[in-house]
Amino acid sequence: MALWNPTTPVENNNDKPNGAAAVTPVAAPSATPQAAVIPPLKEHAPTDRRESIFGPDVSIEGKIEGDTGVRIAGKFKGDIQIKGDLNIDKGARITAKVHAANVTIGGELDGNVVAMGQVKLLESGQMIGDLKAGSLTVASGSRMRGHVEFGFGPAEVAKFVNGGVHEKEKDKPAG
Repeated sequence: MALWNPTTPVENNNDKPNGAAAVTPVAAPSATPQAAVIPPLKEHAPTDRRESIFGPDVSIEGKIEGDTGVRIAGKFKGDIQIKGDLNIDKGARITAKVHAANVTIGGELDGNVVAMGQVKLLESGQMIGDLKAGSLTVASGSRMRGHVEFGFGPAEVAKFVNGGVHEKEKDKPAG
């Protein structure tokens, strides 16, 4: 069975004198189906944000280093030195010395923090240790015990990357 009809003649008696019939071709549907209009696929916005995630059932001891962000929802003990952001989720328990671009604390952190940018202490966050950062945001209900220094530019905060002492100051005699 054909899906289309070839050109079919149609008689038209009104155009010719003396009742002579004229044949007018009628266009049949095209043999090739019309292309369906398909909208372009949505492209995901490119993300510069890459993040390693440690889930709530993960417990790690050691050192984390890297250029990307890290999200911890479980337990970690050790050192964290990343160029990206550190996110400590609610329920996480961290015992570490932390150096990161920005730090968000929603869980418990026991250790010193040096952040080139911002530190956010969320309502569920708790920190015990010293903090040095470009800026600090503290939510109502959060808790902290330690020495805090903030309001410095990245160059000034960078002085504290090596455990609170600038490299040149390590070699100076005390006194």
